[in-house]
Parts: sequence; C-alpha cells; structure tokens
Amino acid sequence: MTTNPLFQHPIISSAELSLEEINLILDTAEKIKQQPMPDYLRGKLLASCFFEPSTRTRLSFEAAMTRLGGQVIGFAQADSTSTKKQESLSDSMRVIGKYVDALVLRHHAEGAARLAAEVCDKPIINAGDGANLHPSQTLLDLFSIRESQQRLENLHIAFVGDLKYGRTVHSLAKTCARYPNIRFYFVAADALKLPEHICDFLYENRIKFSFHTDINDIINRVDILYMTRMQRERFEANEFNSIQTRYRLTVDTLKAAKPTLKIMHPLPRVDEITVEVDDTAHAYYFQQAENGLYVRQALLALLLRPEMI
Repeated sequence: MTTNPLFQHPIISSAELSLEEINLILDTAEKIKQQPMPDYLRGKLLASCFFEPSTRTRLSFEAAMTRLGGQVIGFAQADSTSTKKQESLSDSMRVIGKYVDALVLRHHAEGAARLAAEVCDKPIINAGDGANLHPSQTLLDLFSIRESQQRLENLHIAFVGDLKYGRTVHSLAKTCARYPNIRFYFVAADALKLPEHICDFLYENRIKFSFHTDINDIINRVDILYMTRMQRERFEANEFNSIQTRYRLTVDTLKAAKPTLKIMHPLPRVDEITVEVDDTAHAYYFQQAENGLYVRQALLALLLRPEMI
C-alpha cells in the first residue's frame, strides 16, 4: 500500500503544494466524483471553524465530510465562540484540535491558518484568511478547468472584474502559471488592475500576459473566462454604473466566443453575468461550485487516511 504524501499535511496555501500533490488531489476528486465513497471516513470527526460568514465553502466542506461517512462539529460565526470572552485564536485551535481529527478554518486575519497549523497537532485546512489565501477554491477551479478543457496546459485564460482585491484571481493565476504554455488576459478598470506583485511573479516566470479594458477585445481568443464580482463600495455611484456596464457579460458578448469556451465565477455573483448566460453551453460556474464538494472530499480523504484511493 502506497502512503500518500498529504496524510496529516496542513493545507495552508496552494503555492506550498507541489504539482504532483496538486495533481493527486485533482485525480482523487475525479475518482470520488465518478464513484462515491460513503464510508471512507467513518469514525472521523471534522471541526468546521468559521469565524467569518460563508455559504458555499462551509456547506461544501461539511457536506464533503458527511458524504464520506464522517461527522462534523463547529460554528458558523465568531459570536458563538469564546472569542467573545477574549480567548486567543491560538488557544481555541489548541483546544478544538483535541476533540477532532482535522479542522477547517476561515478567519478574517491574514496568517490565521498558518498560526493555527503551528499550534494545533491536527491538520488544518485554510478556508480563507482575510484577503490572503483560499487554497481549496484554487484547487476546485483547477479541477473545473481540467474537467471542462481536458487539460491544464496550452490554455488561454481571461480574468475579468476585480483583479486588485480578488484573492481567487491572484492564487489561481499563480498556480495556473506552473503549467506549460499558459497565456493570461487581465480585463479590468484601472482602479481594479492586477497588483504589481502578481505581475512581477508572472514576469519572473516568463508567463505571457496582457491588460485590457473591454471583454470584447479578448472574447474570441480565450478558453476560460473567469468572471469576478466588482465591489460597489470601492467606486463613486456614477463611476460604478459606467464600469458595471462595461464588465457585464451578456449572451450577445458570447457570439464571438469559441464553441469550447467555459465561463467560471467563484460566486456569489451580483449582475456581472446576466441570467440568460446560464442557459448557454458556455456557463460552467454552477458545475464549478458543485466541484467544490468533490475537491474538498479529496482533501479530507487524503489528509485523514494514509493510503491513496
């Protein structure tokens, strides 16, 4: 029996995973999607520790553990914990780790998951630490790209909308850049352009990329169109209305797209993708959200059982 390299391994950042480990997670998720394993983690207990609100991430992790036969305890908001009594995150994680086999943590503070992994003797999965990292989102995005395009190399990928503050964009771009022959198109208003440190990373790794201000300029070139929500509070009302129109994806925009183009979005969406797009063959964001269940099952299976599936 081959021991998997992720057994008891904290998942803090996708950048800390080797390509072999990433591909192992994706392959395991594919196997679980094709053939459910309802008893695989029977007797295991997961702590779902969400100090910040979450819908898809929290519920998909809890569903993933339950569908593998395990059980879940936890909380969905900080107000229901001893944080209100000024207990430190470090102490909370030390104690909760004594009750369970693994912990999923979402916290508003950058670096919270790394701190938890340092003090807790059970594996921690980072479910988002402020504007910093969200590795399971990156992994489910990779899984969805591979599933929809049958590859993770030789792809043209466009990111649209909030490229400045969107942690999903930053993490996915840096991870996709590790695969051969990737070309990026970054489509955003000047106020939401990609941060310089991400650009520097892409330059250093000799990744081809370009900046654009109109989706129509790139729609006929890309295999993946990754849309993001723009945050109204970052603009004056008139400025936001102008930008919102320019970065709203409609059925008409898709007339020039490749037949194989797939549209992704980390959700929630507001109105950056019109509902009419949902009925096109290009829409893939609901499948992408569903894939979060299989990728998170794969993570839990690999962290909590030493063998490979």
